Amino acid sequence: MTIRPELIERLREKRTRLIDHLSPEKLDALHAKGLLSARERLDALFEEGTFQELGLHAAHAAVHFGMSRKVLPADGVIAGSGYVGNTQVAAFSQDFSVAAGTLGKMQARKITRIMRHALKTGVPLVAFKDSGGARIQEGVDALSGYGDVFYTNVLLSGVVPQIAVICGPCAGGAAYSPALMDFVIMTRNHAHMFLTGPEVIKAVTGRATTMAEVGSAEMHASVSGNAHFLAEDDQHAIALVKQILSYLPANNTEDPPHDLGVAIEEMEDPELNACLPDSASDPFDMYEVIRRIVDDGTMLEVHANFARNVIVGFARISGVVVGIVANQPMVMAGALDLDAADKVARFVRTCNIFNVPVVTLVDVPGFMPGVEQERGGIIRHGAKMLSAYGSCTSPKITVILRKAYGGSYLAMCAQELGADMVFAWPTAEIAVMGAEAAVKILYRRELAEAEDKQARATELAQEYRDQFASPYVSASNFYITDVIEPQNTRWVVALALRKTLDKRELRPAKKHGNIPM
Repeated sequence: MTIRPELIERLREKRTRLIDHLSPEKLDALHAKGLLSARERLDALFEEGTFQELGLHAAHAAVHFGMSRKVLPADGVIAGSGYVGNTQVAAFSQDFSVAAGTLGKMQARKITRIMRHALKTGVPLVAFKDSGGARIQEGVDALSGYGDVFYTNVLLSGVVPQIAVICGPCAGGAAYSPALMDFVIMTRNHAHMFLTGPEVIKAVTGRATTMAEVGSAEMHASVSGNAHFLAEDDQHAIALVKQILSYLPANNTEDPPHDLGVAIEEMEDPELNACLPDSASDPFDMYEVIRRIVDDGTMLEVHANFARNVIVGFARISGVVVGIVANQPMVMAGALDLDAADKVARFVRTCNIFNVPVVTLVDVPGFMPGVEQERGGIIRHGAKMLSAYGSCTSPKITVILRKAYGGSYLAMCAQELGADMVFAWPTAEIAVMGAEAAVKILYRRELAEAEDKQARATELAQEYRDQFASPYVSASNFYITDVIEPQNTRWVVALALRKTLDKRELRPAKKHGNIPM
């Protein structure tokens, strides 16, 4: 039977009304602000011609509280799947031009349907968030919808990568969905995320504040840590999504996209032999070391503006995808504080979920001392690092460059925390505490009686380093795998990674461990 032409025409007209509901003038206004429309975001993400939409004709069925009966195209969210490179990706994009992108029961059904498609097929999920929050006219139906979304976020967690891109407002309960995802990207000028905005805060607490203080992208990227990446605009955000996906497998049963065809070259890098300052108390830039170890000097840094005393990010070493964790001596001497512990623990757990090997570069003087740190729960936060590294079964390679003192030595993935191989530079100091502090405790009387106290303290500190803190002492007790020349670090780590990629590590049967929150 031939379908009547008028039916085809009606279908085409209906699709056109739903898809092209924005006028050219409104599109131009969006573009002038550096924004893309909801559909343009998906078009920019996927390879051309690969997007298949789910629920184009789905619409809010009931009319509540005098709500207008006008058509809400796609009920304010476009959902479907396509290909990013050769990887299938599920995605949805909230449409602020339709009822301010507000979420009701139908929108939630569309969102959770595409999320469950990602779960069933084992593919990443990308969510473009641009919404005024709950659709008030739907009352408790909207709250029920949010509950469905949150529950499905939790189902996907640990199974497939979830990436949230905040392109506009993400207010109230809507903010919990991105918080449950693996990575959050916010655009600098247009994204806002908050539970209670400035007006509510003023009404309830009497304190005057601004959106920049409580909900801006820069605040979340540098202060709260809720945003992992800060994008300049929508196009930059989409480019970041593609970069993240390039380092991750489609799901937790697969390996990351390693390129094992890359040869491991036994090349020396004399610059690494000269990268440390003469004094162990002087800072150096850990980024320089990272650039000399990873392929093409390239790393996708995560949480770049948050807790800058530690560095985390994705890179490749001789073709192997790795997660880099490193102290940054240029900030707070690389000491671990509340935020740094959270940052490292979260990143290591993410790497473990997706079978990404972890390379840890250590120069840590300890956990940050202070009343604020203790009252803020540094014990609890530091324990998150121990839990994250201890439960991580991905390959773990650690390199100790200089200081590794006390509990922070263990927290930065010592052998006892499950590191598969631990290498140390000859400049490494591995001890309960720094030599100067140890001398004051161990040789208090001798120092008191010395004629030249400073000279004697320096002499005793060197003796302490040689007897207790030298990397050869740790090597003799088999706490480290080997002491290596800095110039050989890249190929030593590359070789260690290749040899541990197929490791299998069984754990006791249990639901899950109980991480200190």
